[in-house]
Amino acid sequence: MIICIANVLDATALGKVRALVDAARFEDGRATAGWHARLVKENRQAARRDPASREAGEIVTAALMANEVFRSAVRPLRMRPPLLVRYGVGETYGTHVDDALMGLGEPGGPVRTDVAVTVFLADPATYEGGALVIEDPAGEQEFRLGAGDAIAYPATTLHRVEAVTAGERIVAVTWVQSLVRDPAKREILFDLETAKRRVFAEQGKGETFDLLAKSHANLLRQWVET
Repeated sequence: MIICIANVLDATALGKVRALVDAARFEDGRATAGWHARLVKENRQAARRDPASREAGEIVTAALMANEVFRSAVRPLRMRPPLLVRYGVGETYGTHVDDALMGLGEPGGPVRTDVAVTVFLADPATYEGGALVIEDPAGEQEFRLGAGDAIAYPATTLHRVEAVTAGERIVAVTWVQSLVRDPAKREILFDLETAKRRVFAEQGKGETFDLLAKSHANLLRQWVET
């Protein structure tokens, strides 16, 4: 399931993160790419130990975890510290699949990357190109979202970032280990959660709501891994 979530960062949070982007120290993005992905990666990312980068990552993490749609769609168990990434003119990230495990040897142990997340930090009117392109069985889908919006998608997919042709693309990216490994099961749970809330809003806590709530809870019991 690919899901776009509007206004994950409100205007205040977005302003703080953008100020921290300006204060952060950036380095060659190939430093964190796998041996094959670095062959097609050309961007700049903030150093993980940079104080401004860490603070921005904390803001982004808090905003994602506070977002009801994100929690329902992704079912996060563990999340990597977000990376701030910049793409200037001519910079790109060619077709690749994300590493299955990240953070090996780091405190807290490795994270299995079930879901990839991009939070857009630049207004799409300020740059050209730079679309996130995700491949799936139906073909390719392109995304250039508004500043503060996020997209979450299976990290199992082949995807790329098209070359920026004007301006600068600025994003925060992270990866999540989900409580529910199977993306098809995550989608079923998200649909049931959505239906449950709609029924409650329209009819209150009645028989239909209770049956939906029961099925949703029991599927969680079957599918969740901790």
